[in-house]
Amino acid sequence: MSPEVRLASKTVDLPDTPEAIDAYFVEHKWSDGLPVVPPTEARVRDMLAAIRRDPQESLGDMPPGWRAATIEKLAINAVMAGCLSSYFPVIVAAVEAMLDPAFNLYGVQATTHPVAPLLIVGGDYARTIGMHWGSGCFGPGHRANATIGRALRMILLNVGGAWPGHGDMATQGQPSKYSYAVAENEPDTPWEPLRVALGFRPEDSTVTVFGAEGPHNVNDHVSTTAAGILTNCCSVMTTLGSNVGWYMSQSQALLVLGPEHAATIARSGFSRRDVQEFCFNHARMALRELRLGGMYGIHEWPAWMNAIQDEDVRLPIVLSPEDILVMVAGGPGKHSAVVPNCTFSRTVTRRITI
Repeated sequence: MSPEVRLASKTVDLPDTPEAIDAYFVEHKWSDGLPVVPPTEARVRDMLAAIRRDPQESLGDMPPGWRAATIEKLAINAVMAGCLSSYFPVIVAAVEAMLDPAFNLYGVQATTHPVAPLLIVGGDYARTIGMHWGSGCFGPGHRANATIGRALRMILLNVGGAWPGHGDMATQGQPSKYSYAVAENEPDTPWEPLRVALGFRPEDSTVTVFGAEGPHNVNDHVSTTAAGILTNCCSVMTTLGSNVGWYMSQSQALLVLGPEHAATIARSGFSRRDVQEFCFNHARMALRELRLGGMYGIHEWPAWMNAIQDEDVRLPIVLSPEDILVMVAGGPGKHSAVVPNCTFSRTVTRRITI
């Protein structure tokens, strides 16, 4: 970025100690509670130099505070989160995706449900910046995953204004509200990558945002067939306490297969579409069970469901096989994960551009 371009944010003079800087940011509610990297003008300019965008360009107003999500504000929060400048194009693409009306960021930010935007990064750019997709990919230890996810959360706090108990009304929240970013394990994916399944080209690098609960583990050390593994996955998908019981028209689920489970499923001759159809046909609950769920009668159950007389009829948790997204992530071990969504938010994907 040209040094002649002026930044709009004000500057303050602080004592040059970590304690003083953190105290100031905590006092002004600019911190997620963890130590921050001071967003000096030099650091912000370095972050902005990673993309060819006007710093004052706004990607839209971010709920629930409805402040303008300018490129400069995103860069400041990316610095604070500890990001390298090479991560910034991912952050910008993720914010563009979250501000798509289909994602319903207002609902994601303000709900009492413990939902957080999960970022799924795919393509060559994920490898270029060192995004992690192997063992412990949803956990700590990898700077790109940790700081990209943290930057998005700080943007949701500082630009969006969703603070716990004020704007963010999550009853209990979840640890993934600190950071929730992962790369797809494409080397161990037996099918086309997720972004290709969602309509993008293999050569594209993308960010997919998914309004998500935390991962629900699927432990299967015994099954040697696709049907066996996926039956266990379907069992984890169908619980009364999960949001799948809402039966709103926007419900989706994300199935994150570990590489060993994915390989076993592929050896059974299953395509990605076969996995989706199996889960659609088997992740079902009897109507009488669904009516015991904690959201029955409150939200928009389809009229045809309320008209059903046979309470033993088994109904799917989503409206189509396409609403069950399938990807591979993780390392060795016979574990997978089901990630439910918050039912009022749809998955959105954007290309990463520099």
